[in-house]
Amino acid sequence: MPMSDDDVLLIESRPMGRSEAMFLPEVFKGLGTTMKHLVGSIGRGERSRTLCYPEERRDTQALDEGGLYRDNYRGVHRLNRDEEGRVRCVACFMCATACPAACIHIEGEEAPWDDREKYPTKFDIDELRCIYCGMCEEACPVDAIELTPVYDVVGLTRPEMIFDKEKLLAVYDQTVKDKPM
Repeated sequence: MPMSDDDVLLIESRPMGRSEAMFLPEVFKGLGTTMKHLVGSIGRGERSRTLCYPEERRDTQALDEGGLYRDNYRGVHRLNRDEEGRVRCVACFMCATACPAACIHIEGEEAPWDDREKYPTKFDIDELRCIYCGMCEEACPVDAIELTPVYDVVGLTRPEMIFDKEKLLAVYDQTVKDKPM
């Protein structure tokens, strides 16, 4: 059904003055807000939240009021080891199933040990595709996968950012001192 001319409302705006046409009042309002925040934070003795990375780094253990890191911060993944140094994963595929970004790829085989049926022969996580939601960590029944507070992961190519089983276990070896046992 076409619209009739009676359904159309014509709204005319008032003409702008010279200062409004040059946007000067709005520019000065914006500068005033910026100065208020700048002078206010200096007057309260607050330090800047800006860091000169990589010379300055955030303290990953800090749980301060300034919001650097909280206890639920989620950084790069690690694959945990059991008491005997083996990979803790039992290749149940629950993490890969729960992952909304579909960035986890697992291939499992029959385990040579008596305490489990399967173990992962291949365990890959695409860190560029991951959204760091923590669903894999929540879904794992044996706490094999975990997100660490490590945030400075650098890679120059896409294959460098696909973490395989060895890389994930290396992250565990580097951060195991931080994990309460």
